[in-house]
Amino acid sequence: MAATRPVSLLLSTVVVAGALTGCALQELARDCAGTDGRVKEMAGLDILASRPAGATVASGFEEVDAGCWADSGDVSVYASRTYAFPGTPAEVAAHYRTAAVRDGWRQDPEAASGDLCFVREGTVLRVVLLTAEGLAEDGHGSRPDLTTGAGYSVDVDTVVSPGTEAGC
Repeated sequence: MAATRPVSLLLSTVVVAGALTGCALQELARDCAGTDGRVKEMAGLDILASRPAGATVASGFEEVDAGCWADSGDVSVYASRTYAFPGTPAEVAAHYRTAAVRDGWRQDPEAASGDLCFVREGTVLRVVLLTAEGLAEDGHGSRPDLTTGAGYSVDVDTVVSPGTEAGC
């Protein structure tokens, strides 16, 4: 009888943990349910394909990274493109300041000074210069090669939860 008690306790714990985990996974899936069209729309935004002359899609980043994530009740849809550029970060910034405005984006007045962050219809556009350290932290090694020029990403995201506004 004494041997069955620890087994029963262990089985009870496994059943409860499984039920709780299953509920959490179902909740996550339910949060992003119905966002496939919005994800596709975000991945197709023209600004993701805009790049300064000489910029190339970075090795290992051939596809637009797009999807949906849910965290603390907020549901966001995002898309990102990563480039390698033989020029300077200032040239990257100049290109996107012009391209973003031409595409209907406006600089977010809430953005920190020097940040390349724009908004349009509840969507945020960020141009982020990449460092080898940052890429390594994200599990990408040192791609793109940052020993010459500038590696950068163009990221767009929007919060799709009701009553929540995206911003820089």
